[in-house]
Amino acid sequence: MPFNGKVRDAARPAPIQAGPAFPTTRMRRNRRTDWSRRLTQENVLTPADFIWPIFVREGDNLREPVEAMPGVARYSCDTVADAVGEAKDLGIPVVAIFPFIEPDLKDAGGSISTQEDNLVCRAIRAIKAAHPDIGVQCDVALDPFTSHGHDGVLDENGEILNDDTVDVLCHQALIQAEAGCDVISPSDMMDGRIGAVRHALDEHGFGHVQILAYSAKYASAFYGPFREAVGSASTLGTASKATYQMNPANTDEALREVALDIAEGADMVMVKPGMPYLDVIRRVKDKFGMPTYGYQVSGEYSMIQAGALNGWIDGERCMMESLMAFKRAGANGVLSYFSVEAAKLLKRG
Repeated sequence: MPFNGKVRDAARPAPIQAGPAFPTTRMRRNRRTDWSRRLTQENVLTPADFIWPIFVREGDNLREPVEAMPGVARYSCDTVADAVGEAKDLGIPVVAIFPFIEPDLKDAGGSISTQEDNLVCRAIRAIKAAHPDIGVQCDVALDPFTSHGHDGVLDENGEILNDDTVDVLCHQALIQAEAGCDVISPSDMMDGRIGAVRHALDEHGFGHVQILAYSAKYASAFYGPFREAVGSASTLGTASKATYQMNPANTDEALREVALDIAEGADMVMVKPGMPYLDVIRRVKDKFGMPTYGYQVSGEYSMIQAGALNGWIDGERCMMESLMAFKRAGANGVLSYFSVEAAKLLKRG
């Protein structure tokens, strides 16, 4: 009816209009207020969801910026405990140690990786002496220690020797466990290494040490800034890791890798990288129901930081949105260089 210029009688109810333009279900009702949005939120992010990757290097009183990763630093063993203390106070349960090894200490076999007083072991001891109640996770892989930048031992033709590499990884895991490491994380993608490491740990009295396996680690272009941070970019050069890291086109293969690692004794599993592989995290979690983690790798971190520093994006909002994506995909937690910054933001509310 056309408007006749008269105001509708306030006591008279408006006619009920039916049809698709006036639905009884209105999704926006639950979004109308802040308290309602919080009440109906499906996934929650807390500091307890984070594992903080932290870089260490030789030296004294160092907090050395990593150029390719704005906001990230390398610490010497005498400063790393203070950095870890901040993370612990924020409620972050675990830190993951990655070493920058001086070039003159590297060799083809990565022999320093199995020396009991190497940089990683000294960092573990320093952290545990100051903060015995925080978890310490360590990679088991050779790429930071080898002169060629690969994750394994090479033969004369440059091929990775799988079983010889696994033997070295077992020794590396044992010295890290002896130093006080709580979580061993084989990241090399050699076949059979989870079972071998589990057996070695159990045989030497470290049955309590957990294994968080890099079960589905892809041959990704997103690792570039990390390789600068640990000093393997110059040694690896243009060489490919495609013979042991996974093809980015494959997801069924990831489920096979995860199944093998679980059967060999992994306590937790990981997908790496993170956001480009959220579909893999979802499939792994749905299939196995295991504690499942995603690694928000250096390239993901640096892209967000670069966008924020250039004013192209809201850095804090993109950081939190990206971390929530892992939880939404089914991850129990996230390894992220944003851990401390995100935990501070969560604490502020």
